[in-house]
Amino acid sequence: MIKIRNLVHPKLNIKQWQIAPNQSWCVLGKNGSGKQYINQLFQGILDVQQVDTLQLPKPDKIGLISFEQQQATYENTLDIEAPDFVDLEQAPTKARDFLPKNKWQDPLITEFGLAHRMDTGYLKLSTGESRKLLMLQAIFSGIELLVCDNPFDSLDVGSCEALSQALHKLNESGVNVLLMLNNRQDIPVWCNHIAFIERGYLTEIGELTDPQTQQQLDALLTPTPDHTQWPENQCELADFKHPYLVKLNKGKVHYNDVNVFEDLDVTIKPLQHTLITGPNGSGKSTLMQLITGDCAQCYSNDIQVLGYQRGSGETIWQVKENMGIVSSELHRQYRINSDLLSVILSGFYDSIGVYQQPSAAHIDLAEQWLTKIGMQDKQKTPFQSLSYGEQRLALIARALVKSPYLLILDEPTQGLDELNRHRVLNFLEHLATQQHSTMLLVSHRKDEFLSIFEQHITL
Repeated sequence: MIKIRNLVHPKLNIKQWQIAPNQSWCVLGKNGSGKQYINQLFQGILDVQQVDTLQLPKPDKIGLISFEQQQATYENTLDIEAPDFVDLEQAPTKARDFLPKNKWQDPLITEFGLAHRMDTGYLKLSTGESRKLLMLQAIFSGIELLVCDNPFDSLDVGSCEALSQALHKLNESGVNVLLMLNNRQDIPVWCNHIAFIERGYLTEIGELTDPQTQQQLDALLTPTPDHTQWPENQCELADFKHPYLVKLNKGKVHYNDVNVFEDLDVTIKPLQHTLITGPNGSGKSTLMQLITGDCAQCYSNDIQVLGYQRGSGETIWQVKENMGIVSSELHRQYRINSDLLSVILSGFYDSIGVYQQPSAAHIDLAEQWLTKIGMQDKQKTPFQSLSYGEQRLALIARALVKSPYLLILDEPTQGLDELNRHRVLNFLEHLATQQHSTMLLVSHRKDEFLSIFEQHITL
């Protein structure tokens, strides 16, 4: 039983909230609404001084799965496996190493869709796979409450359904499940109790099946018109003289005798906006990394990108000069704690952080993009102190700031609330009308299969 009454904190206010045994709850909120402070409350790190009733399980009986936790686990594993600290021949940390040995054959691993990934190095797991692994780690530790922050992000349709069923069974077995979601479309039908948080104020809304609940959510999530001006393009597509932005012949990527894909032909012409879909593990992100040059096997493939034949003496910076990138990998790599304006400015230099004095014109354009994404009042805020969704918005602006010829978007709306998701999709539709940047989008969400995409590649 969880009971909270009259909790008052500078960042979180809860008048009354009660979670009974076997109840499943969803807390819905926009980016920056304060969901992370609920997480901190359950972790026992939110200093609460004014509260009438606060009845929670002990922190070690609560499993919290969030993007921030994933980032911390990724960084810790990366530090452990860094060549400066361990023998290069040491086997990487495998997925099974996160779980007790007596649970390695547990059927829940299969239900979570991870049985075939147990011998995979943790750093090679997708974002969705690593999230499910951390869920299993928490469940096997004997928790009473599982708090999941946007658990269905970056999962394909089949994986979403399987994970939803597994969480439902978990809830029926006596473990309370609390989902922290940004989008109404992600609320499972079995999760019937809805609360809403905005600016740190949490309110119980009602049951999902109640028409009044939907009416209240419609009122709370109605978008406001965006009248801000679009920043100007910095480059002219007419200057690009090659017939293809990307041309891959018989592409092949393999690791440890396992082919990620082979005999893959891909051509992308200027303004041929392309959608890439496929189940988790089919090689979508690997294909993106092959194009960006972040996959070392790009040099063993016959691939041309932005007029450069890979392996002909070009540098990765020459290729990325006219490329904008948004991906989970980039998000994980952005570990330095620079301010928000510097993050946007770093898009001009394809760097993590800014290491030179930006021009006044670049600063002005970066500020225009901050206004466009509604974050102009946070330009001096440290990037790491922003919510995950706010960070993702910033990285989208970082990719767009230099008006790239090729805009690579690997699940760009991951972590965004439904209002910001629609804002980004509107960005893309508007960008198509400008006839400048060519978009390459990886997505699992059918509502992101926009009509602007002239080519659809399924892996």
